[in-house]
Amino acid sequence: MGMKSGMTSRQHSPVPTLPSGTVTFLFTDIEGSTRLWETQREAMSEALPRHDALLRQCIESRGGHIFKTGGDAFCAAFTTAASAVESALAAQRSLRAERWPEQAPIRVRMALHTGTAEIRDGDYFGAPLNHVARLLAIGHGRQTLVSEITRDLCRDRLPAETTLKSLGEHSLKDLARRETVFQLGHPDLPQAFPPLKTLLAPIDADTPSIAVLPFTDLSAEKDQEYFTDGLAEELLNVLSKIRGLRVASRTSAFSFKGTKVDIPTVAQKLNVATILEGSMRKAGKRVRITAQLIDVATDSHLWSDTYDRELEDIFAVQDDIAQSVVKELRAALLGEKPNASASAAVKAEVQAAARGRGENTEAYRLYLQGRFFEDRSTREGTAKAIEYYRQALELDPQYALAWAGLSRSYASQAGSSWSRITEGFAKAREAAERAVQFEPDLAESQLAMGWIRMYHDWDWKAADSFLRRAIELAPGDAQALRDTAILAGFLGPADEAVTLLRRAAVLDPLSAQVHRSLGRWCYCAGFFEEAEAALKKTLELNPLGARTHHYLGVVRLAQGRLDEAMHEFQMEGHDTFRLLGLALVQHARGQPAQSDAALRELSEKDPEGSAYQIAQGNAYCGATDVAFGWLERAYVQRDPGLGIMKLDPLLQKLHDDPRWRPFLEKMRLAT
Repeated sequence: MGMKSGMTSRQHSPVPTLPSGTVTFLFTDIEGSTRLWETQREAMSEALPRHDALLRQCIESRGGHIFKTGGDAFCAAFTTAASAVESALAAQRSLRAERWPEQAPIRVRMALHTGTAEIRDGDYFGAPLNHVARLLAIGHGRQTLVSEITRDLCRDRLPAETTLKSLGEHSLKDLARRETVFQLGHPDLPQAFPPLKTLLAPIDADTPSIAVLPFTDLSAEKDQEYFTDGLAEELLNVLSKIRGLRVASRTSAFSFKGTKVDIPTVAQKLNVATILEGSMRKAGKRVRITAQLIDVATDSHLWSDTYDRELEDIFAVQDDIAQSVVKELRAALLGEKPNASASAAVKAEVQAAARGRGENTEAYRLYLQGRFFEDRSTREGTAKAIEYYRQALELDPQYALAWAGLSRSYASQAGSSWSRITEGFAKAREAAERAVQFEPDLAESQLAMGWIRMYHDWDWKAADSFLRRAIELAPGDAQALRDTAILAGFLGPADEAVTLLRRAAVLDPLSAQVHRSLGRWCYCAGFFEEAEAALKKTLELNPLGARTHHYLGVVRLAQGRLDEAMHEFQMEGHDTFRLLGLALVQHARGQPAQSDAALRELSEKDPEGSAYQIAQGNAYCGATDVAFGWLERAYVQRDPGLGIMKLDPLLQKLHDDPRWRPFLEKMRLAT
């Protein structure tokens, strides 16, 4: 039925007493419960029994039948839509009135849908249950969503002061038809919520949009590139967390670094209406920072300022710039009138968005150097990044951003075969846990932990929780959207990942990473022409990036263009993927000796870091037993490549083998 794993039936009365025929289903769960259990176990242990008792009373006293519970989730059935709505309203009002532990605020989301479901062995089966589960998944804590059919059945029988507000048409996962979603309203309940978590809301052309370009280093020694890049990046990160702004992603904005492209062209390529640019000159411990906000349409300055400060004041300068930019954008583009109240609200918003950066300016300088080298995505650069992050943490042990950066770098080493997988991910996990411990409401902390849960633990539910929380905290973060898309692809179907990645490409149009991911998932979905276009764009943006030629090669292979596939595989710079590609194309050409030689070389060269790729090669070449042997080895090694196995075209020949489904079940990927 699509609900959480671990759900158990609760048959308090004989099976025949369950409502049959047309039934209204109420599903509930606690928003962010996975994170709360990991970070606030004691508080959750205290809060959950009260939550359970309260929900049970509100449901059963209004004629509801609880037929499943699991963890923090309840599934109930009602004979009428009106009684279901009344029960949900009573539960939300009671939950809001309850005093919860400060560390574990209980925010329950609910969904209602009406339909006819089959009853078997005291449980319900069928499309209505999938429908209500999908509806629940897009809601927020304290929000109750109601399907159109349920609304139609109870619209004339609502409790006093209760409303059902239309939130517009939305697409629900696995459901072909878009439908109007309604929100339960009452004076005792919150009125405003973030956009529904469909992740596919259209990008509004009227939303204020901005790109932050790398600041120019005007220092005499020209040795402050890491600092000027970092200054711009930190401003971008803060602005991307401000709701109501659309911010071009860092990779796209920074692609113009060192070029002479004019501002209108930059804005057109990034699809933004305003540009923030500036410069920095450092002399000793003093810095002069100049920043200007440009309205592209009129080629005029909305705002500009110059700051002469001590280096120790860099945080205050950043906050001043961010606050000025937000106020000017809202005044110029939204017509907001600047006043004391608006200024105080912007100041609070910017301070909240800047959390996690620490207070030690020398640690901050070292962190910026770490980011500078991490962005090179090379073995040497990643090692240097780790060194700088560790130095920053020696000065400020609670520096959450540095812990998140350290986690990313350790995970990158493990995922790229630059360190042992188990050892690298163990270090990455420890760093991510520290980041979450010190700043649980930091998007970077949530992303770091989500990455571990997805690529190493294969705990898909927990990964989804962390990644969605990151998107809530930083709605303009294309990296969070990309990671969420990859998780959707792992679980299937591939076309959902493609849809999300197309959106990420709109937010981050010049990101080689995003286009490469789009190309890979288009290949898995069978959209070969779009895959080809995305991968060519990737090479255009980053000709030396690893794996791109390989992915383009497998697309050519799927298209039967073997000579072109051979050319792409020969161009691949990553040895593992070059050898795998050569094994594939030689097999397709009917040259088993050359294919076996490439696979043998790969197996001997990197058995500890390339088990999944070796399994891919053997599966494609028809060596089924050998392929399963390497899949088992990859499982033991916690090879992150296994996440894609369910939809990997190279493993297609394994699908009819009796060992395939048990392996999927072991990976928790079977449906």
